[in-house]
Amino acid sequence: MDYKGKLKELITERALKVSDKPIFKLSSGKLSTYYMDLRTITLDPEGGFIIGNIIYEMIKDKNPDGVGGLTLGADPISYATSIVSYINKNPIKPFVVRKEPKGHGTGKQIEGNMKEGDRVFIVEDVVTTGGSSLKAAKVAKDFGMEILGIITIIDREEGGRENIEKEGFDFISVFKISDFLKNINT
Repeated sequence: MDYKGKLKELITERALKVSDKPIFKLSSGKLSTYYMDLRTITLDPEGGFIIGNIIYEMIKDKNPDGVGGLTLGADPISYATSIVSYINKNPIKPFVVRKEPKGHGTGKQIEGNMKEGDRVFIVEDVVTTGGSSLKAAKVAKDFGMEILGIITIIDREEGGRENIEKEGFDFISVFKISDFLKNINT
């Protein structure tokens, strides 16, 4: 199966929202004429299966111990990737980075079976400025993990790549927003 082609089709059909006026508020606070609602894909059985396969193929040769990122965007991507890795007899553990440390119990900010020294990829559904990915990477690094790179499904091409690379992390995107907008007047 052409997983990448199928994912592009699903994103075009279900996730891309376009307006002639900037009505979509982004996590950066900026208003935009387009929005990628990737949770319509990542929280779908078919979409999760496809994304899990794509991300697994991208990272398997680096032999990571884990894959995760800032909750909520990264969670379904991490879980899907870990399940595909298990099916392929090469388990990669998922982990979740809380936005703030847990207010009770052990006060953890990273959930999952991770330990200091683990080699991990940070994943994200959409990167605009890179803020969420960098926050997750900082928490994981402070925990003692080695960051192998940051992967996103969609790079909005609004400075995220540059911000992430400026901090010394490799950045990989499955798609760029221009892959979807070149045929649409925005």
